[in-house]
Amino acid sequence: MTTCLGCGNTQCSAVATWIFSAIISQIVKVVIDENGEASWIMRFIFTILGYTTVFVPCYVLIQLSQRHNLHTLSGCQWRFLRLILTGNTYEIVPETETSVEVKATKPEARSLYSKALSLLYCCTGLQISYLLWGILQEKIMTREYSDGDKVEKFSDSQFLTFVNRILAFVFSGVYLLLFQQNVHRTPLYKYSFCSVSNTLSSWCQYEALKFVSFPTQVLAKSAKVIPVMLMGKLVSRAQYKNYEYATAVLISVGMTAFLLGSDEGKKGNNVTTVSGAVLLCGYLIFDSFTANWQNALFKEHQPSSIQMMCGVNLMSCILTSSSLIQHGGFFYSLSFAARHPVFVMDCLLTALSSATGQLFIFATISKFGPVVFTIIMTVRQGLSILLSCLLYGHHLSSLGVLGVFIVFLAIFLRIYYAQQNKKRKADLPESSVSKV
Repeated sequence: MTTCLGCGNTQCSAVATWIFSAIISQIVKVVIDENGEASWIMRFIFTILGYTTVFVPCYVLIQLSQRHNLHTLSGCQWRFLRLILTGNTYEIVPETETSVEVKATKPEARSLYSKALSLLYCCTGLQISYLLWGILQEKIMTREYSDGDKVEKFSDSQFLTFVNRILAFVFSGVYLLLFQQNVHRTPLYKYSFCSVSNTLSSWCQYEALKFVSFPTQVLAKSAKVIPVMLMGKLVSRAQYKNYEYATAVLISVGMTAFLLGSDEGKKGNNVTTVSGAVLLCGYLIFDSFTANWQNALFKEHQPSSIQMMCGVNLMSCILTSSSLIQHGGFFYSLSFAARHPVFVMDCLLTALSSATGQLFIFATISKFGPVVFTIIMTVRQGLSILLSCLLYGHHLSSLGVLGVFIVFLAIFLRIYYAQQNKKRKADLPESSVSKV
């Protein structure tokens, strides 16, 4: 009886949410011009409404399951519900299973040559994956596709996010099947929160390219330390070191010089607009939440990086596909692909480079740590700007080039002084003990 009641409430909430989303969608279409510069607001609202039709019924189901212990019922039909709520499919997790984890064997001392070879492999993989991803990302969102009779631009950022996520899910899923991992204990529903922020950050990133140039986007992403510091100061009264304030000022100066020196309007490229600035801010906010939420999950449930990648991308596939189905995104994107076969290849290469790039991220961090990874990715951002300017004709004056140099110099100085600060903290206990 309780089971039927739970299913009935879930279905009612799903229908009510869908009706509410349909009504709001019609109102938004009337209020906002579909072809105007602010049309991205309409697409953003449609995306949120699509996610809501998944979130609300799932929230109701989770609450009912926890209240009536539906996930403890026997039978294979409840395994998926247990996976959502507890992170495993077992009715009772044996106590001995807590020790059944893949214990990392102590790595043997590697020669300098093997370390250098491994670093070169990771560095090359990251550079190729994300440089290709950046080039194709800009091509898809800013360039026109022609089939001989019709010339048009692709406009559905949600579809590109879906393609990237589904291939990343397949890659991580296959990896989990081939290689043994820790016992998975993370409730699937907890992945959904960072999945929403992750997909929205990607959506904002793609949409921003309609209003700002790719070099501007890359520099803005490099400068995300500034809003993070401001938020920390306002919300948690965080204290920062002098080098952190100095590098933040340098990044601000570099960004200002770049924007003043990127004279793009003369060549007819996208210029920085209010919409572009808002979308870039949205990207920074959502991306910051994703990193913090994932960090909290690592601390609480200790999933492996690949398990995290698989769980987040699974939730992202469910959310983006539901939104695409409701608002006709699949029909538009597939019909566009049918008219432009080159677009299909661009999409597949973008998704492939994104998925392989994620695998290289995990490999680099696990072998060489986050500092080396940050340096590699900072170099990649500089190369991305250079390639974008060469391939797509973005004009940078000497002032713009100086701005780019200042930004990346500030990032490297920040990394260097952060490492020096960590070393001083590590050496402090030893010096205090020796004095006693």
